[in-house]
Amino acid sequence: MKDFINSFYKNHALIYKVILFILTTFLIVYFFPKSGKFKYNFEKGKPWQSENLYAPFDFAIKKTEEEINIEKKQIAENASTYFDIDTETINRVKAAYDQSFNTAFQDTLKTSVKTSIFNKGIKIIDAVYEKGVLDKSYNYSDDERIVLLNNQEQTGTTTYGSFVTQEKLRNYLEVEIDTYDLTEWKSEILGVLFDIIEANVTLNESITSNTLEEELNKVSPYRGSIERETLIISKGEVVEGDKYKILRSLESEYQSQIWSEANYNWVLFAYTLLVALALLMLLLFLRKYRLEVFNNNTKVTFIFFNILLMVFLTTLVMNYNSTYLYLVPICILPLILKAFFDARLGLFTHVITVLLLGFIVSNSYEYMFLQIIAGIVTILTVSELYKRANLFISVGQITLIYIVAYFAFFVIHEGSIETLKWETFILFILCGLATLFVLPLIYVYEKLFGLVSDVSLLELSDTNSKLLKELSNKAPGTFHHSLNVANLAEAASNEIGANAMLARVGALYHDIGKMKNPTYFTENQSTGTNPHDELSAKESASIIINHVINGIEMAKKNNLPDRIIDFIRTHHGTTVVYYFYKKEMELDKMTNKADFSYPGPKPFSKETAILMMCDSVEAASKSLKEPTSSKIDSFVETIINKQIEEEQFLNADITFKEIRSIKKVLKHKLANIYHLRIEYPE
Repeated sequence: MKDFINSFYKNHALIYKVILFILTTFLIVYFFPKSGKFKYNFEKGKPWQSENLYAPFDFAIKKTEEEINIEKKQIAENASTYFDIDTETINRVKAAYDQSFNTAFQDTLKTSVKTSIFNKGIKIIDAVYEKGVLDKSYNYSDDERIVLLNNQEQTGTTTYGSFVTQEKLRNYLEVEIDTYDLTEWKSEILGVLFDIIEANVTLNESITSNTLEEELNKVSPYRGSIERETLIISKGEVVEGDKYKILRSLESEYQSQIWSEANYNWVLFAYTLLVALALLMLLLFLRKYRLEVFNNNTKVTFIFFNILLMVFLTTLVMNYNSTYLYLVPICILPLILKAFFDARLGLFTHVITVLLLGFIVSNSYEYMFLQIIAGIVTILTVSELYKRANLFISVGQITLIYIVAYFAFFVIHEGSIETLKWETFILFILCGLATLFVLPLIYVYEKLFGLVSDVSLLELSDTNSKLLKELSNKAPGTFHHSLNVANLAEAASNEIGANAMLARVGALYHDIGKMKNPTYFTENQSTGTNPHDELSAKESASIIINHVINGIEMAKKNNLPDRIIDFIRTHHGTTVVYYFYKKEMELDKMTNKADFSYPGPKPFSKETAILMMCDSVEAASKSLKEPTSSKIDSFVETIINKQIEEEQFLNADITFKEIRSIKKVLKHKLANIYHLRIEYPE
């Protein structure tokens, strides 16, 4: 029993990972849709690669959504529009005409002339109402078929263009008046008719819409059927036209039937195997390339949790409405993992997650291509996440990639852009906006999992923080030196595309170990007294070297993240405290050089290498007497070249070209610090 407990204790981290692996696998399988997958892959316009395909069962051929929409559109275009006509209106108008006419034409005319004008006016009224007067203008073409109703009964048909609208009424009356030779009394008769004529035709919206809806409901989603054992497509035959539609119908029917017909347990087992294989690849990647992450159960849990979250959100959207699939901000995953870890881990995890999501979505190849490309763009474009502008620019680029890739896929599938669903582009834009939620999400993750991101580094860069405040009080010279180094490191990092915020924060804290014995460092000696005068060279070197170890202890005590402690540990690499080593050599030629060397390790990243260069150059610049541009250039070259010769950057992922750029930045910055002017030839 004791051996079992000891074995369990020794392997508890591995046991935890196994339990986490199994639990995540089963949860992902649980979220998967309970439907089968069509075992054949085919694309429109491509040859059928499999053997001859015969119908495995009877099934109906489904119409495409486009075909149904076209059929409905034709029905809508050919549908009749119903208008109510009021036959009593003409009688009211004639009665009003009788009164208005006598008022307008009093006794100034002969009775015979007056009677002739009156009768012609009646004929004009008859002509107007024979056409029909609309109550208002409607958005119909002149050829639109109109059915006339009187008390809900059909009385005839006409076209919309035959009606007289309110806008055309005056012109129509003027033409009729000229036709009946009433030009001499045009103004009087026009005034009478224009005032009394009222609309007698109105749109019956209820009957029009109900009739159209009845016709649309009659549209069938199917067009024929295929009997079992019927040859659907032969090997090598191009998948297009009716063949493509039949295959799509078979795929849909197959997916709806297989889950109930096949062995439920076997299908679940197969899904579990595939998911477990994908997650195992991720664990193997961590074990081989990110051992530090693999050994940290919190970080492994964090990665698995985010994968599970993306699968859950995608399943939720697919179950609700697959139209909104591209609303799920999958690119948040590589963003978060890059913020907490690195780009390579973020991209690898993103690809594994997208492969798992391929089981959920309908058009898996298109979806996976879009998401993988978007993930690559996310990794390549997003830098310095704490800068809001960078995030907005990157989100814009990601959204653009989504739109371009989707457009290309649509043209490949459909062959034209006439039926392009422009509303899908809006979904991509909304997805981009949802990606901006990564900032508050990072904050939540930091609190839940105790991780550190660049956003937290921004908080650590505050010089009013407890540790930096203590440094400024106990070792003001070191604090000022750290600020100068931070500015140099940030500028150098920006020049070569390194993490400027990480380099700056690392520079601010790299010398906190000097707080233990501040007066033993020249930048803090304000009285002119040097305590090293009373010590041996070996003792002095020990105090100088120990500021690294003291700094690591203080950083851990104040819960500084490991990423910052790395700067404290590596900022001197394995260099030698040369001044005291040379001093000891004068006394003892057999002096051991290791006693005067820093313990290391050497810098192992661009940022830690930058700090070593900036720290050495800034400290050495204080000893320059009457600095000039040429002196600064010379001593920067000398210091950094010496570090290269000592192979201090051997483990750092930094090139000679980048080192040359850093030298250029340091020379320029130091020249500005000492207010040097350009040296002109005499």
